[in-house]
Amino acid sequence: MKKMSLRTRVLTGAVAAAALGAGTFGAMSASASAPAAAPSTTVRADTANGNLQQSTHLTVDAATKAAQAALDAAEKENQRVAVSVVDRNGNTILTLRGDGSGPQAYESAEKKAYTAVSWNAPTSELAGRLAQAPNLKDIPGTLFLAGGAPVQVKGAPVAGIGVAGAPSGDLDEKFARAGVAALAK
Repeated sequence: MKKMSLRTRVLTGAVAAAALGAGTFGAMSASASAPAAAPSTTVRADTANGNLQQSTHLTVDAATKAAQAALDAAEKENQRVAVSVVDRNGNTILTLRGDGSGPQAYESAEKKAYTAVSWNAPTSELAGRLAQAPNLKDIPGTLFLAGGAPVQVKGAPVAGIGVAGAPSGDLDEKFARAGVAALAK
């Protein structure tokens, strides 16, 4: 057999790779357009299914309404604050940073909201628990200062509102409660 030149070997390899690629692409295109096989069993998602649990969550519109009400309450008293609303799992839905609020306010508001929903209690009450259990303050993501309030449905927490930046935690919590109250309207 005759020895092929380098040029011939490169061209032959390129043609082979192109043919292989075209065949693979064609096969993948054909399989991608084919409908998926229907599952053999269907699981019904109803409340009678013991493997499922129904939960309540705030909508973005409701979270925005609550945060804006808290921010408005603070502005009426010339306070510069940040307001954060978290869902039941402690994930931030939104945070509003008021004009002139301090750099620490944003993160503090989120942590207060997280703490309030985690324990289903205002953070002013939780701050008092530190005397009996000082290690509570070591739990990541929490802040045991007044200014957080839980949002409850039938006694269960569904969200938390945190406010930070006013000169006292009592004011922060007053504004957070204004946010919770706005959801009842």
